[in-house]
Amino acid sequence: DRLFFEPRKVRAAIVTCGGLCPGLNNIIREVTRVLLITYGVTTVYGVRGGWWGFHKGAEPIRLTENLVSNIHKLGGTILGSARGGFDVEHVLSWCKKHGINQLYVVGGDGTHRAANKVGLEAIERRLHLSVAGIPKTIDNDIDIIDRSFGFNSAVAAAQQAITSAKIEATCNVPNGIGIVKLMGRHAGFIAAHATLASGEVDLCLVPEVPIVLEGRYGCLDHLEGVLAAKGHAVVVVAEGAGEELCGASAEVDAGGNRKLPEIGVFLKKTITDHFGRKGTPVTVKYIDPSYMIRCVPASASDALFCLLLAQNAVH
Repeated sequence: DRLFFEPRKVRAAIVTCGGLCPGLNNIIREVTRVLLITYGVTTVYGVRGGWWGFHKGAEPIRLTENLVSNIHKLGGTILGSARGGFDVEHVLSWCKKHGINQLYVVGGDGTHRAANKVGLEAIERRLHLSVAGIPKTIDNDIDIIDRSFGFNSAVAAAQQAITSAKIEATCNVPNGIGIVKLMGRHAGFIAAHATLASGEVDLCLVPEVPIVLEGRYGCLDHLEGVLAAKGHAVVVVAEGAGEELCGASAEVDAGGNRKLPEIGVFLKKTITDHFGRKGTPVTVKYIDPSYMIRCVPASASDALFCLLLAQNAVH
């Protein structure tokens, strides 16, 4: 008697937008299951390909308990995802066509700005459409929540790349250096947490701290000291670090994100050239597992977190 929606009259839809992240299928599964099993909703649709799925020609997936039963064991999203494509008229027209009165939107800041527009427009038009946002960013850079789902899984997946860099560095004698680039557009949480978890990293570079190359506190002098002491070194760098060195690009993707400079390639060349001028032989190996760490299935802790997020979104 305290619900606005009569569950049997609810027709819900779920859409996943933006980049991939461990746990997306967990979110889809749990939202679907809570709607169908806990509340007795009869119809749940999955929108294909992010906001583009609301355009003409993209037929949704009818989500059932059986269909979603094992998807949490897979990386990625069974619905597909994409950047861009948002048009509030397309969204509202699609919802009207399919009789949708609950819309669950999974995505980052741009996705949620768009979802907010849908919600406000629904209020303006006095539509019975509830819009629920489920925050998703692999970078863990949303202030209002303690952590974002998929982050712990990505940090765990990054350990293999760091271990590989360590092996390359120690086995390439003398003076092997392994560089690992990890995801982190404007925030270095993955790089920092992966570094701390590993215990094998000698230098960690993040977007929040400008990179200093030369001088007493510069990266190159630091690496000289590490090589002198250990004979090898491991470097972890976040993808968004070093714009002050490489320059900011004017190019943006469909989601409005600015194209990032190739900081890993830049570091490899800079380090190689530096030690070449010093007459010190080095072997520098560069590993870029960026997209690998976001495609893994959710870890146990992330799976539980997704369960709680999805359940509370529906409630």
